This record gives sequence, structure tokens and C-alpha cells, in this order.
Amino acid sequence: MTETLDPEDNKIITLARSVRARNGSPEGAAVRDETGRTYAATGVALPSLTLSAIQVAVAMAVSSGAKSLEAAALVTDADEPDAADLAVIGDVGDGTLFLAAPDGSLKGRYS
Repeated sequence: MTETLDPEDNKIITLARSVRARNGSPEGAAVRDETGRTYAATGVALPSLTLSAIQVAVAMAVSSGAKSLEAAALVTDADEPDAADLAVIGDVGDGTLFLAAPDGSLKGRYS
């Protein structure tokens, strides 16, 4: 998918790619809240807690006082976002999710 994105949307894809690479994780996510603050995360897999990268990034934003999300980015090998990831983004407003491949190329846009 060839598409020109807003620089701020490219920024969260870059953040998601960076955190994924830094942690050696299968997924990286970043979200931007209504004030422009960004939060980047990878998934959590503990015996008593399992969260996707999107879920962690959204939780970080909400616990920091975010009231809504403008956008989210998920960098993964998957071809579609998980329904739970779309649901948690929907819980915090109507932000767009950008799904990107590990090389940063855009796979899809979900609203």
C-alpha cells in the first residue's frame, strides 16, 4: 500500500519499529493522545499477565492521563490487527490504527 502519511503518523510508526527492534519483540506499538504525547511499548508475557503491544501502549497513555487517542501504530508480521487491539483503541476514542510491516511499510489503516 503506497500512501503518504502525515509526519506525526510516520513518527508513531517509527517509534513502534524502534521499540520492537530494541526489545527483540514480535510486535511494537505506539499511540498518540489528544495532546500529542506519544507512548511506545511491546507486549507483556508473564505467567499472570499477557498484554499485546497495543494494550500496553494504550494503558500507558491512559495511566498518564490521556482522555482520547488520535492515532496508534502497530508494527508486526501479522496481516491484520487483532480484534482486541481494535477494541481497546475504540475504548479511548476514535483514533486510527496504522498497521505496518517491520520495514515500516503501511499494510492498512483501521478506524
